[in-house]
This record gives sequence, C-alpha cells and structure tokens, in this order.
Amino acid sequence: MRKLVLTVLLSVTLLIPFKPALAQDTGPVYVVQPGDSLYSIAARFSISLDDLLAANGIADPNSLAAGQQLIIPGLDGVSGILDTKFINFGDSYRGLMRQTQVPDALFRKLNHVVSPSEFYVGTNMIVPLQDQTQYSKRVSPATGESMLELAVKNNTDVWSLNSINQLDGSWAALPGDTLYAPGESSENNASGLPSAFISAEIRDLPIKQGGTGVITVTAQPGVKLGGLLVDHQLQFFPSQGGTLVALQGVHALLEPGVYPLRLDATLPDGSTQSYEQLILIVSGNYPEDPLLYVDPATIDPASTEPESQQLISLTTPATPTKYWVGDFISPAIAYAESTYFTSRYGNRRTYIGQGTELSVQGFHTGLDFGGGDGLPITAPASGIVIFAGPLTVRGNATVIDHGWGVYSGFWHQSAMQVEVGQSVNLGDVIGLVGGTGRVTGAHLHWELWVNGVQVDPLDWLNQPYP
Repeated sequence: MRKLVLTVLLSVTLLIPFKPALAQDTGPVYVVQPGDSLYSIAARFSISLDDLLAANGIADPNSLAAGQQLIIPGLDGVSGILDTKFINFGDSYRGLMRQTQVPDALFRKLNHVVSPSEFYVGTNMIVPLQDQTQYSKRVSPATGESMLELAVKNNTDVWSLNSINQLDGSWAALPGDTLYAPGESSENNASGLPSAFISAEIRDLPIKQGGTGVITVTAQPGVKLGGLLVDHQLQFFPSQGGTLVALQGVHALLEPGVYPLRLDATLPDGSTQSYEQLILIVSGNYPEDPLLYVDPATIDPASTEPESQQLISLTTPATPTKYWVGDFISPAIAYAESTYFTSRYGNRRTYIGQGTELSVQGFHTGLDFGGGDGLPITAPASGIVIFAGPLTVRGNATVIDHGWGVYSGFWHQSAMQVEVGQSVNLGDVIGLVGGTGRVTGAHLHWELWVNGVQVDPLDWLNQPYP
C-alpha cells in the first residue's frame, strides 16, 4: 500500500508543469545616461550581464536608449530611483552625504568607493533618491560663530543642524565647513569654497580630451579671479548676472586621468584665497586615420616648428572683449557640404614624406569639411582678423580673434578675402576653399583655439558658449 501511495504521488508530481524563474520585477531603478551600455551598467553595479538582461526582459543587449529605466537586481536593501550626479567644484564626499542623507555604507556600495580621496570633479556618482528629505540649502559657520547663532540666522535649531549633518554635537562644526539646513537654497549659500567665492561651477562634466572647460564663478564684490586647469592659467571675464567666466581648452593628447583645478582670489585688501580640487579628464575615444603621404617639406621640423610657434603667439593673448553673440555656426554653411566631414578633430594621424623615410605622428587639430576649389568660407562667429597670409603647412590661412581667448583658423584656402584688422560678422564670406599647404585634396579645415589649446570645433556647433 505504501509503495502504491508513493507511486501515485510521483505520478502527480510529474504532471505538474515546470515553471521557469520569472524575471525580477522589483528593485532599484537606474535611468540610462548618454554613453551607457548594458555592459558598462552591469560592470558598474558588479552584476552579470545575463542577470541584468533577465531582470528587464531584454533579449538584445544592444538595444538601449538614454532615459530608459532599468531594474538593477541583487542590490538588497536598496529601492527607488538611482540618480546620477557629476561631482562639481566645491563638492565633497562628506557634503554629499549630508545633502542626500544617503548612509555612508550604501553610497560606498553603489559607487565602489574605497576612499573619499577618489572624489574627483567630473566623477559620475550614483545617488539613490530615497524617501528621506534631501537638502539644498548650504550654510557655513564663520570664525567665532556658534551653532546656535548659525541656526537662528537660518531659521532652524541646533538639533536639526546636528542631525542633518551627522555631527556629534554643536561643538563639532568647524569654521568654513559646508553644512546643510532646512529651507530653500539661495545664491549666497555656502559653496564649500573659501569666503571670497559665493559659488563655482564647471559645465559639461566630465571634460574630455579636446573639450572646453567652462568655469563660472560668483565672487564677493571687488574680488579678482585667476586659477589653473591642468597646466594653463585661467583667464576670467565678466558675464551675465555678475558672474565671471573662464574658458579653457584641454589638449587632445593629454593622458586621461586626474589633474589639478585651482581657483585663486585676490581680495580688495590685497589678501589672497585659493581652493584646489582634482578634476577627471576622460578619453575622447579618437580613432586612427589611414596613413597620409604628403610633401616632405610640410612635415620637416625646419618648416613646422616656426609655423607652430607663430600660431601659438597669435592665439595666446586673451582679448577682454567678447565679439561673438549666441551660437557659432558652420563655416561651410553656404554650401551643401556644410555637414559632410571628411575628417574629425582629434583623429590620430601619421604623416609620411613622399619618397622619404620621414614620418611624423600627431593628431588632427581641426574639423575638415568636404568641398571643392572656390566654395565660400564664412565666419562662424563675429571677430577681428589678426592674420591672413600664406603658410607652408596650412597654406593660405586666416585667423580670427573672437575674444576671451577664442580663435578660429581656416587653412588651405585658394583665396583669402579679408585683411588683418578687419571686423567680420557671423556669416560673412572670408575666403574660398582650396588645396594649398599640406593636403591630399581641396577641403576646408576649421580650427578652434581656446586659451592656447586647440579644441573640437564640433562641440561649439552643438551648444552655446559660454
């Protein structure tokens, strides 16, 4: 009888259909950012690609779009939306913990942070948007100011300041420390910077090789600003709303990594304040161009070095007047090839001297537009012509000063139609496409310099500067 019961139970069990494990339908949600891939997202959260695909019911790992929401499996104890935040100038590890109220252990788990010293400007951090309140109002105790005085000044109480900022007591806050308080943020919030600076921000993080850093600072009245990005001195100019702006190019051959970013302030009484933080520079992912066979004279250092030094001397001064207004436009806008690029900025190149063993390695310093001899070249923005003449490598060349340390160069022209000292407006014809200098065919080469460094002109066509 017992044997019969076991047989019946086994038979019933075999009749029950097998159900595969269902894809996970709960868990924290990550919003896909531009440049993300399923592979990079899986690596970022230390999960397998297969688990990520299964949790989201994705069959094709190449199907992904910015803004798409993905469930991240395997993150026990984490829920809600996983936001992303680029660390900006003045941000600190401790400050972010206070602002977001995210527990230290959870933040480290999500971002694989080993040490707060890894907190570089331009680093993209994961911040879970949890149920608790996040704070935007920054406050900072002045020298000799008590926590009670700080609390009263900001319409709160000492207990709230201690709790929000995870302080052991009212004695634990240091002068100049960035704290957070209940209430709305304002322009005069403490920024984590010395008192001379009200706020400072770097746009378009992370900065890539060949990119342009846009540093915007609001300073106390009468403060003069300077600074350093990588190895170039920053030049600040007055902009809208009382802010000061510096534009700085990053070299296309600069090794990706972390570099110094420093702000210097000279106060009206002659005293100085400085603040330095490391900034992350990422790869521009530039490809290799095919070998280029050219006239040996155009890669001979005897010709190239003096010409390069001449261009550096032309593009180093930073004119305090900003001549351009609004966006830059394509200098090839007048003909159909205005969006046909025969070579992009930053491409790695090797030039071979025809009939010789002479070779030179470098990168493409501008943006090449297709087009034949005689097509019109127009000014991408207003400015003053500071050079117009023949060069060995660049052929018939024109350089326009747009102000604030920004210059355009136009090489290989068949004819130049402007003179030194001439003012040009956006869209004015300045020359004609040609094939002079170091070329393999007629085309327009547009080069853009920002505070002494050649940058990607395409960036300036895609967004307004500053």
